[in-house]
Parts: sequence; C-alpha cells; structure tokens
Amino acid sequence: MKKPSLSCLLLPGVLAGVLLLVGCTQEQQNKISRDIQNWTGTNGVLEIYAGDKVVRRFLKVDKISTALGTGDGVPRAYRYGYGVLDENLNMQVDPGEKKVYFEISDYTNAVFFENPH
Repeated sequence: MKKPSLSCLLLPGVLAGVLLLVGCTQEQQNKISRDIQNWTGTNGVLEIYAGDKVVRRFLKVDKISTALGTGDGVPRAYRYGYGVLDENLNMQVDPGEKKVYFEISDYTNAVFFENPH
C-alpha cells in the first residue's frame, strides 16, 4: 500500500484554514494576525513624528495594545505599550536607556515596524 505524501496530508488543513479566514470579517482577521504576532513576538520600533522629523523612538517594543474601557470594554482612542526610549535616536539601546511605558493617541503621527537589525 502506498503511503500518502506529506503535501497530501497538509493540503486539507491549509484549505480549511483559508476557508476559515475567508469567512471572517476584516476585524476578526486582524485579531487573528495580532494573536499570532503576540505569540511569536517582535523586535518592534515605534517612531513618533513631528512633521517629517522623528522626535521620539522606542526600541524593543513587543506589542502595542488598544486601551479598553474598564466598565464597558469599548476601545479607547489611544494605544499603549512598553519599549526602550532611544534618547539619542541612534537605533541602539545604549547604557542608561531604560524600558518605559508609553501611550500614543490614535491621532499621533507614528510608525511601528519590526527592527531590521
């Protein structure tokens, strides 16, 4: 009897996953993506801009979370997280630079990305 190949065994699972994602709303897909990212972790960088100039940078950011109301669970208009404040904006964690808590408004000009280094 011929043994089924690995691709034949994986194909039904992949197809089922695709069908589940197609049936999800965009918000559900985003939540799944965030859950995967939270599970795998990131080496994120958050840059805050004033016009076209970077004025604050946080390194080693694991995730940025949406604030929720305590009583009603409604999303608030800001995000929060923890990261190392890059005081001299050199994209490196230098001696004396500490991990801090930060909050940013939905209206803040900011870019969050995975550190390429």
